[in-house]
Amino acid sequence: MKPEVLMTGPLTRQIREALSEAFQVYRLDKAADKEGFLKEIGSSIQAIATFGSASAELMDALPNLRIISSCGVGVDSIDLAHAAKKNIIVTNTPDVLNDDVANMAVLLLLAASRKLVANDRYVRKGKWAEFGDPPLANGIRGRTVGILGLGRIGGDIARKLEVFGCDIVYHGRKQQPDQPYRYFGNLVEMARESAYVIVICPGGKATNNIVGREALDALGADGTLINVARGSVVDEPELVAALVEGRLGGAALDVFADEPNVPEPLLAMDNVILQPHQGSATVSTRRAMGDLTVDNLLAYFAGKPVLTPVG
Repeated sequence: MKPEVLMTGPLTRQIREALSEAFQVYRLDKAADKEGFLKEIGSSIQAIATFGSASAELMDALPNLRIISSCGVGVDSIDLAHAAKKNIIVTNTPDVLNDDVANMAVLLLLAASRKLVANDRYVRKGKWAEFGDPPLANGIRGRTVGILGLGRIGGDIARKLEVFGCDIVYHGRKQQPDQPYRYFGNLVEMARESAYVIVICPGGKATNNIVGREALDALGADGTLINVARGSVVDEPELVAALVEGRLGGAALDVFADEPNVPEPLLAMDNVILQPHQGSATVSTRRAMGDLTVDNLLAYFAGKPVLTPVG
């Protein structure tokens, strides 16, 4: 008998096909009556394959659950404490997505500084021909870029931005002696000295709304916030208010508090760039993430150590 795996959401075709070769796969997202479905199959499920979420209630509905394999690096929507209490292994897919997420951060910074999206609309609406050149944009050489969360991806962002001549500073839980960049123990102080702040710290209770009014006001009317982390890290109502009132110069956002819903006022703002959570969304990276998601399950059921355990 193949081990039985529950898919909680619409994972990629590559993952679905790879899972089906080695496991008996059940799809929770296809069940009309999810509660009834879980009662019917729950006792036979030994593993979950997910795109980043697993609640305590779901774990409790699967009494023989042994492993949760998540396709993604963020685990803030997985109840890790409950998993640990029940001796359930949790894995994720770090490192394989670092480059593309870092590239998205750099892309958003460049697009925001050079008004790429607003100028594209300016051309398409015929304003260039009617009114002439748009206002000048800003270069980034010599500008200070603050990074909130200098982990694997944050470090990649910093190294990429060094090539552009940016002055890199960072804030996190603690200073990292092996990093050459200036450390700020206080987020607000870092924001005050930065022209751009890039958010790339983990989500979860410890960072919920950590970027609030004080930090946004410190970044100021000439500053830009770039978020490629989690929507929960930024106090979204305060962000919208700061942009509407002109207390913040601009924002470039790949993530939101209630995806796929985006606050209505942001949609019409020329100083805001919006992306539908595309940080790791390239063919090669998603393939690598999918391979690692499946490989963690294969290793576990072969009696080997999982490749990328969380914690």
